[in-house]
Amino acid sequence: MTQEEILAQFGPREAMEYDVVVVGGGPGGLATAIRLKQQAAHHGKEISVVVLEKGSEPGAHILSGAIMDPIALNELLPDWREQGAPLNQPVTEDAFLMLSETGGTRVPNFMLPHNFHNEGNYIVSLGNVVKWLAQQAEGLGVEIFPGFAAAEVLYDEKGAVKGVATGNMGIGKDGEPTENFQLGMELHGKYTIFAEGARGHLGRQLIDKFKLADGKDPQSYGIGIKELWEIDPARHQPGLAVHTSGWPLPSDTYGGSFLYHAEDNKVVVGFVVGLDYQNPHLSPFEEFQRFKTHPNIRWYFEGQDKGLKPAKRLSYGARAITAGGLLSLPKTVFPGGALVGCDAGYLNASRIKGSHAAIKTGMMAADAAYDAVMAGRSHDELAAYPEAFEKSWLRTELHKARNFKQWFKKGLTVGTLMTGIEQFLLRGHVPWTIHRAEPDNVRLKPAAESKKIAYPKPDGKLTFDRLSSVFISNTNHEENQPAHLTLKDPTVPTRINLPQYAGPEQRYCPAGVYEFVPDEANAGKERLQINAQNCVHCKTCDIKDPTQNIVWVTPEGGGGPNYVGM
Repeated sequence: MTQEEILAQFGPREAMEYDVVVVGGGPGGLATAIRLKQQAAHHGKEISVVVLEKGSEPGAHILSGAIMDPIALNELLPDWREQGAPLNQPVTEDAFLMLSETGGTRVPNFMLPHNFHNEGNYIVSLGNVVKWLAQQAEGLGVEIFPGFAAAEVLYDEKGAVKGVATGNMGIGKDGEPTENFQLGMELHGKYTIFAEGARGHLGRQLIDKFKLADGKDPQSYGIGIKELWEIDPARHQPGLAVHTSGWPLPSDTYGGSFLYHAEDNKVVVGFVVGLDYQNPHLSPFEEFQRFKTHPNIRWYFEGQDKGLKPAKRLSYGARAITAGGLLSLPKTVFPGGALVGCDAGYLNASRIKGSHAAIKTGMMAADAAYDAVMAGRSHDELAAYPEAFEKSWLRTELHKARNFKQWFKKGLTVGTLMTGIEQFLLRGHVPWTIHRAEPDNVRLKPAAESKKIAYPKPDGKLTFDRLSSVFISNTNHEENQPAHLTLKDPTVPTRINLPQYAGPEQRYCPAGVYEFVPDEANAGKERLQINAQNCVHCKTCDIKDPTQNIVWVTPEGGGGPNYVGM
């Protein structure tokens, strides 16, 4: 049944009215909600705020490195230390390595550009920080609805955003309502703030509908893959932050790694690959596994021959990140709402940091929405938000880093050299601007023109396969529901992607969602099988599919990963 048919049979949907509706319970969305309530309390007013979170609880879907700059948190909640915010491990040392296949050269710290210095920052589990932020929001009277995925943008008769509708529950794989069917509900707001993270499902629709990206560089993305480990105390250095570039990626592919020593003998190790890579045979997941075998990295995880305790992998996850920066930033306001955080693309790729930007933009959007509501306005553009951004420290920070990703498109050597010149010698005061013209999906070369890559088999101790990795991400979806990974044209995977690009879906997905299997109905042919239950909601397929045939839509609320300590 179509949504129109469902509404005709089971509707109308229940509607709830709020002053502000926030879509997404990450750092940006929760900062928005907290700031709104703070403003109301400060002025002795009332304002109703609701946050919709598609994960089973706040933080369940949050994945980030993460080193957190507390600059925005200091502004939002100055007493965060006294309130028990889980920022427990300050960065004590930075190390940047240029890796070859067998060795590495450490860049002297005095030569590191400012963007690679982390004095005053904290190694955190962003998921734990988000859980704490949710507690602060609820303490201020914010209503948070976890397990409710916003699936549809609602518009008024003038075309302005008037709210969102949550997805229906209990729809079977055949698209028909089951005995457990529940109709979604509508949440109406004077303003709706979208904070879904990178490549937000609804944010993408809004950018297209209101042409918010017109005149901007195409957005660029990376995929970040991460594991959480517990290692022997003898190999643990609390507060050490290691970053690398170079091997195993070829020089024409943007990417790098991080290895952060958190508290309690925990280490997070991760790998980022720019989704503008050209070789369709490349697998970001396999590159990450291969990276861990480098002598400078595997040292932290091994040592049983020296009497050390075996390292233990605790969790795994993956998430796309925005990397286009200021030049790809769309217009962030439209009639009835705004985009904040990575839904807009505020992440600073040169610092590998976005949580401080999400919090700051959430605060600025909240200030604009609060003033508008108190003035009796609704469903218009919150012009004060982008105006505040233009005057903010965040705009200054992003302006200094505006060329970072563009230089690396010219190769590792040029990118490293020019980043050093711009960020170290010129301190970000750069008189030139480099633009991009192509979205990531068009960068793939045909398979016949690309070098095949032979990846080693996993050993099950340091390197792993996708399915065992997805298992420890605690990913789960209601099995009897329509696949949330949809195809505009089901013939494209075998008609175009497989013959031209060797089926890149089966390699760029870090969760084993896509695989080409024998087509029983057509002897000698293959078909694309979509294992949607494996999906960790990274959005890579929605970004990298060369024909843009795959569209990620929200699954039933509460489905997806349930990250612990990530």
